[in-house]
Amino acid sequence: MTDVLVAIILVVAIIAIVWYLLKQVTALVVNAVLGIVALFIINFLHVMQWMGKPDLGWDLATVLVCLIGGLPGVVILMLLSILGIQI
Repeated sequence: MTDVLVAIILVVAIIAIVWYLLKQVTALVVNAVLGIVALFIINFLHVMQWMGKPDLGWDLATVLVCLIGGLPGVVILMLLSILGIQI
């Protein structure tokens, strides 16, 4: 009887951990997709050229910052570009 109870508790704990991790991964994926979409829109509409700066581009560093940072990463890239600091 005790073995069954321990097994049930373990299964519930594993399900709770997997559920939490899936929620976190989903949020990270949504943030990454929004960052890439924002980068595409900024480059497509040439928003940086409105301020007299070149577009952000599509190099590896820029895409990685947008994937990892999402929308805040795109804003940071824009601010760095406005200040004259290129990645």
